[in-house]
Amino acid sequence: MKSCVIVFPGSNCDRDIATALEKMQFKNKMVWHKETALPKSDLIVIPGGFSYGDYLRSGAIAGKSIILDEVIKAANSGCLILGICNGFQILTETGLLSGTLLRNKKLKFINKDVNIKVMNNKTKFSSNYRLNQVLKINIAHNEGNFFTNEKHREQLKKEDLIAFKYCDEKGDISERVNPNGAMDNIAGIYNSKKNILGMMPHPERMIDEMISNTDGINLFKSLLN
Repeated sequence: MKSCVIVFPGSNCDRDIATALEKMQFKNKMVWHKETALPKSDLIVIPGGFSYGDYLRSGAIAGKSIILDEVIKAANSGCLILGICNGFQILTETGLLSGTLLRNKKLKFINKDVNIKVMNNKTKFSSNYRLNQVLKINIAHNEGNFFTNEKHREQLKKEDLIAFKYCDEKGDISERVNPNGAMDNIAGIYNSKKNILGMMPHPERMIDEMISNTDGINLFKSLLN
């Protein structure tokens, strides 16, 4: 399976996701944001990492990069798109995903492992997980507070477009375990065609027992399948 990772000034997770993809046997290429064409890819990843130092608004400048025109075309043609953390923010800036990521509720940067629940395991990103499976995944963000309007909120529920929700180790979802104030504890969402996933947690950091755990591996296995 062929993949590519878009690299922006300020990205600091692009090499992490590249390492994860290569470990899982993806044939990956790195694409600088000023390129005007994408290599043939089955998966395009927009990584985390504070593109442009989060000036103006997280993802706002990166969302105007030249290569994003090609990413939008690829997405509209059905290519799989994964946006992680800042990548999720960039996807909302481009309009490929609805909603926005606001400042964390307590206005502080958060870097810790959290529990998230798999809300839909019938997508190309999640088929190797069990429905309602609890994962421990790292988050590292200052603007992870997902918010959207009521119409989109209802669409997310009706069309099963919520990918993950923050929960406790038993899978219980409550305000107590919501790390950033995200609406309905939402940690990740799909677009209506389910070929685009935006998520704040970092699955690429959870692929090795020696340094974390392997809870992120099945996302990549799902894509390969």
